Amino acid sequence: MATSEEPFRPHRVAVLAMDGLLPFELGIPHRIFGRPRDRLGRRLYEVVTCSIRPPGPVRTDSDFDVMVTNGPETLATADTVIVPASYEFGPVYEDGVLTPELAAALAHIRPGTRLASICTGVYVLAAAGYLDGRPATTHWADAERLQRLFPQIAVDPNVLYVDDGDVLTSAGVAAGIDLCLHMLRRDHGSAVANAVARRTVVPPHREGGQAQYIRRPVPEPQLATTTTARAWALGRLHEPIQLRDMAEQESMSVRTFTRRFREEVGISPGQWLTQQRVEHARHLLESTDLSVDQIARDAGFGTAQSMRQHLQAALGVTPTSYRRTFRTGSGITG
Repeated sequence: MATSEEPFRPHRVAVLAMDGLLPFELGIPHRIFGRPRDRLGRRLYEVVTCSIRPPGPVRTDSDFDVMVTNGPETLATADTVIVPASYEFGPVYEDGVLTPELAAALAHIRPGTRLASICTGVYVLAAAGYLDGRPATTHWADAERLQRLFPQIAVDPNVLYVDDGDVLTSAGVAAGIDLCLHMLRRDHGSAVANAVARRTVVPPHREGGQAQYIRRPVPEPQLATTTTARAWALGRLHEPIQLRDMAEQESMSVRTFTRRFREEVGISPGQWLTQQRVEHARHLLESTDLSVDQIARDAGFGTAQSMRQHLQAALGVTPTSYRRTFRTGSGITG
């Protein structure tokens, strides 16, 4: 974010298009980062597409090509580089080795550039060594292969995305939307990310992880859900909520409710409740002048110290620092 002494410059996002790319994934960064503007109407991001070779057509997995007018040298100008999935990885996907052409393209990336992948685009970051010793994720169906090819990576197949600071990875296809919204939220706060999500007609924050999408044998009809309990809890975040209270809303035993909740949401009820309270606290910190103590009570943390610990764990910042950064959120959508 530019200061008053610096000329304004939008954050530059370069999207790397490779043969066999999925058009849907290629368009995600443009849709999410192409919307937000500041109060003066200036775009907060500049999104450009580039190829690993000189300008020209790039094959997709569909019945059309994409004409890309920027070559690999564009990567040298990027603040963030995003690698969508491609179905023509060749040695990268099969053996975990970069092709000379791809290695030469990635060499343009400046140190300190934020890197992100969507779905199996993670193989490119892994083969380039960017994920060594780091946590990462990919589509659940590819997680085992990724771990086998790159044992030095801590692969988590159950989450929608992994934020490891300057390197971020996401699960399959639509999880790229979750990742880009997360980066937008990290850069400019919840209000800006939520506004873009509304315009895109997607939830600003999806609950749970990939576990809920993995097909498993179901020994009994899954007729009951935990939807009512979640809605009930969201209306009472300021109150103490026990697991048995949520289970009672569905007329289930605690054991059955916990199992069903994990199947539907992908995380435990306690983890979900903490996520919702953190999100509510973020919203109040950004949009109100309430004291930190009052926000802690309204979000259900009870004390400012408890909220501070949870925000520090989830966001890496204190409530005061978060409010200082995002209280005057400058983004609007055009």
